[in-house]
Amino acid sequence: MINLYPTQIETISLHRVGNKNKSEGIFLSEEPFSLNDETTGLLKEYFFKPFREKEENYFKLTNDVDVEFNELYKIVSAIFDEPESMHANSKKIATHLFDQSNHPHIKSGEVYVAHLSNVMLDNVKTEAIGIFKSELKHDFLQFEERGNNLDIIIQQGININKLDKGCLIFNVNKEEGYKVLSVDSNRYDTKYWLEDFLGVDPLADENFYTKNYLKFCQNFAKDVVLPAEDKQQEVLFMNRAVNHFAKNDAFEETNFLNEVLENPELVPEFKHYKEEKGPKYSIEDVSNFDIANKAVSDARKKIKNVINLDTNIQIKMDFINPESADKFVEKGWDEERQMYYYLVYFNKEEKN
Repeated sequence: MINLYPTQIETISLHRVGNKNKSEGIFLSEEPFSLNDETTGLLKEYFFKPFREKEENYFKLTNDVDVEFNELYKIVSAIFDEPESMHANSKKIATHLFDQSNHPHIKSGEVYVAHLSNVMLDNVKTEAIGIFKSELKHDFLQFEERGNNLDIIIQQGININKLDKGCLIFNVNKEEGYKVLSVDSNRYDTKYWLEDFLGVDPLADENFYTKNYLKFCQNFAKDVVLPAEDKQQEVLFMNRAVNHFAKNDAFEETNFLNEVLENPELVPEFKHYKEEKGPKYSIEDVSNFDIANKAVSDARKKIKNVINLDTNIQIKMDFINPESADKFVEKGWDEERQMYYYLVYFNKEEKN
């Protein structure tokens, strides 16, 4: 888990990169940018807000031969080894980005390279290199008094509430390619940012396995539990799965199956489904791993716990207390109406 609230910007360099395909150039600042309290506060919010809001999917710098051949890995390592080389190496980062900017869809923009301190990563203080890019320009209005009139002046600038692209490279796990977080608001050129510029692969850590295993369970519920039983049991299965992850620090597949799959006939179905679909989620050979609480919380928000009926009625199940949905909701068939029904037991109606 990452905490950026105590993070400080030690130094920052600003450059501009164009699109090589459109014969646009590159502008490299001669000196680092001089920060003051006002710009520091605005830039920290501009840079860090997307990472606080986004699901934490970590990457690592990589290369087909060896990570040391990754261009960004070499540059970032030099900065971590010699922080005073920050500005000179920021020019190399901007140039490397410019060299990858040759697709017609890639937009020109400003590049900010920052050396960050006091970054809390998994409750450990570390440093990081932040690389951010602003691309989309927006019209905004300025007003100026001219004599007895107030005039409108139309100008262009960036929206500091929406970062276009950014990454944080943490000074941990150097031998494996560091630990990297990335955000990209403009999905039309993801390959250019993640693959061509950063050169990253997903980092197979506890967050990766927790998130992917729960995604796998969600599809198992949809593809196997729902056809074999019904919508209620699909929702209850995911309730039990998420709560199993929430209350345990480590995952062990046998314990998980014993607790979550109430129908023993579905156990071989689960194992067969894992053999077939597991490679898609990179969990085919995974049965033990530490659980990432943040990934569980993120998954809980995304998993639907609502039964939608064709009579325009919704039944919402409780993820926190799945036993209530199992104990107080019954499904049946009405012969006279020739319709299914849900019978719900309760003592009193709750007042909002």
